[in-house]
Amino acid sequence: MAIGGSNETLEVCRFPQSKYVDAVRWLPKISALERFAVVALSDFDSGASSIDVLALDRSELSTPSLQSSWTAPSRVSSLRTSESFRGPVIAASTLAGSVHFLFANSADASLESEVCVSDKAFHAGAVSCVDLKDGGSECLSVGEDGRINLVNVGDTAKVSYRRVFDSNGLVSYTAAKWASPVEFATGGLGFSLQWWDQRKPGGAACQLKGDWFKGASSGMVHSVDIHSSRKDICLAGGSSGVVFAWDLRRPQQSIILSQSELNENESHLPCESEVWSVQYDSYFPSSRAMATPSAHILPAMICSEDGILAVIRQGEEPVELLAETCAINSFDIDKQNPSDVICGLEWESIAILSRP
Repeated sequence: MAIGGSNETLEVCRFPQSKYVDAVRWLPKISALERFAVVALSDFDSGASSIDVLALDRSELSTPSLQSSWTAPSRVSSLRTSESFRGPVIAASTLAGSVHFLFANSADASLESEVCVSDKAFHAGAVSCVDLKDGGSECLSVGEDGRINLVNVGDTAKVSYRRVFDSNGLVSYTAAKWASPVEFATGGLGFSLQWWDQRKPGGAACQLKGDWFKGASSGMVHSVDIHSSRKDICLAGGSSGVVFAWDLRRPQQSIILSQSELNENESHLPCESEVWSVQYDSYFPSSRAMATPSAHILPAMICSEDGILAVIRQGEEPVELLAETCAINSFDIDKQNPSDVICGLEWESIAILSRP
């Protein structure tokens, strides 16, 4: 498999952890001199799970130090961070069906308080994915039970939620992403995507059915992303190395960026297994972004079960950043400094990349 580009100029630091790494996220920047990462960990021997806040030494990238830790009631299934009026906020969903909000101190990132939603009417089973709205005031949660909930994180010690949709188990949702204050996208089985508009209650405003992908109804969307400046295009990654985009201006079509069965004239694919996470990659000159046509898909970063972290650009060769001997389960691009990327590796470690 040929991969374009080179990682020779990358600075990569790997840090062993004492437990399995389920998810990683950057914490919104608190100061110019300090950097913090949020890591969801699980111990298979004891069954214990936790969320740790790690302090990073940006000058030397020495071994991260534990700043704060929170014990989770169950294994974490999804992790998100955002900035709120109370400071940095962490949203974590669990396999037990609960969603927890942890509030970090704005001075030293120590975890100060926690609120949660955990009643049986919330989700019947595991919560597949959560996503925090910019500002941290509202959280979207989806589950394999077919329920979509919006959780209001107010200025009190309590949270409330309302049901947006319930398929009664007929449809399962595995990924979700806010697009605007009133719109969001979800993904699920069969490479399907749904677009929701809260101004149009009763069901999805638009759907992309999975039969576009050679009838592979068993495929699954694991991750979706929406660019803040181009909300009409939804990016998705899933089974069999599939990465595609859905343009709402042409809702019955998909734009394939990578898939496991390629024709000879198509570009090489970065991976052939499950694409666990996908994000738009803003690490490129702003002049290039301004010159990119609105119908052209902006660069995307992916991580996969076969240990690949790569950047995909439409019509170009993929650029491989990492090729590990184990799965890369999750990653996050620093919004304030897109040159920095943190990854969670299956072999109980995290990796931090610094691009030149």
